[in-house]
Amino acid sequence: MAAAGLVSTTAAPADAARNFYAPPASFDATPGSVIRTEPSPLLLQIPGVKNQWPGTATRLMYTSTLQNGKPTAVTGTFVEPTAPWKGKGVRPTVVIGPGTVGQGDQCAGSKLMSFPLAIDPSKPSIAVNYTALEMNLMLLNGVRVVITDYIGLGTPGIHTYVNRLETGHAMLDAARAALKVSKAPADAPVGFSGYSQGGGAAAAAAELASTYASDLNVKASYAGAPPADLSKVITKIDGTFIAGAIGYAINGLDARYPALGPILKKETNAQGKRVLHDVATQCIGDTGLSFGFQRSNQWTRTGESLASVIKRYPEIQRMLDDQRIGRLKPNAPVLISTGINDDVIPTDQVVQLYRDWKAQGADVTLERDYTPPIFPGLVVNHALPMVFKLLPATSFLLSEFNS
Repeated sequence: MAAAGLVSTTAAPADAARNFYAPPASFDATPGSVIRTEPSPLLLQIPGVKNQWPGTATRLMYTSTLQNGKPTAVTGTFVEPTAPWKGKGVRPTVVIGPGTVGQGDQCAGSKLMSFPLAIDPSKPSIAVNYTALEMNLMLLNGVRVVITDYIGLGTPGIHTYVNRLETGHAMLDAARAALKVSKAPADAPVGFSGYSQGGGAAAAAAELASTYASDLNVKASYAGAPPADLSKVITKIDGTFIAGAIGYAINGLDARYPALGPILKKETNAQGKRVLHDVATQCIGDTGLSFGFQRSNQWTRTGESLASVIKRYPEIQRMLDDQRIGRLKPNAPVLISTGINDDVIPTDQVVQLYRDWKAQGADVTLERDYTPPIFPGLVVNHALPMVFKLLPATSFLLSEFNS
């Protein structure tokens, strides 16, 4: 855990005053510290009115920790439900990790709470926030919700997409910040939930909780279709509508591993360099329209797939191995789900995560979705299980909060 104290940033005070997402010149380095807040009305709500349905939202900036241990500022949205908590004990909090929304700052979910769709014709870009269903299910049951934007999404720097440590830290510190904003007891129950990228974030938070955030009273986590082994995910996603999301992962790794830059310069061709450049400022819809169904061998100098290039570089294999989820034991029950015909997140590596945790004695349950193949590569078989598992995941979390 980072030491308490103040951290200085390069943000100009005037920029921070004008832009919520620009961190102040200095802020508390303690993980989970609340840096700033402001009202954030939800869809169809009237600004300034208290106790709105289904809850009162607050945009927040809080402190988290980078892969190298340095403090950083992260944004998100905190929602206090209007409905009372009728379950056991004090009101619980669920941290939601959004699924893949993109790598551009305009894609941050906290910018899309009043309306879940934003179009920027100047880029052009279409940003979509699809956490509302999961969020509202929790709020209607009286559960407090906080949704992280993740590190580098909205705030300065590249979004480190599917980085195990940084997404896990962002989730855990969001829980800490939410308890502070709500003035809830420090030992109030906490849970984590997410699907796809969010499933990986929830899984990372679940296994990092005991070492990074032992102060939290974690009760349960739901990890839907988690990308636990990126070496296998890269192969599966290649050639699909969201193949360009591979670029998000590469850009995130490049930002944290200096050794990767020279390799990318050597191995990528002009098209590959364009993909990496363009996706860094795109939302997922933009990326699909720009690079959908492309094969990664179109991006390499040798015409090999990225998976084949990776096999030639042990240092890249180590970078991907750093992101492997499943080597630490969660300190609370976890529900994992996978679609047997998921066309983006391979089901075998989800099952392996289940086995890895089970072998360590973790309380983990695996549920499978049996939706038959529907237009493989269009991500339908990835999206439908997300919807089908919403109610079971909610029931699981509520049950654990009441146990």
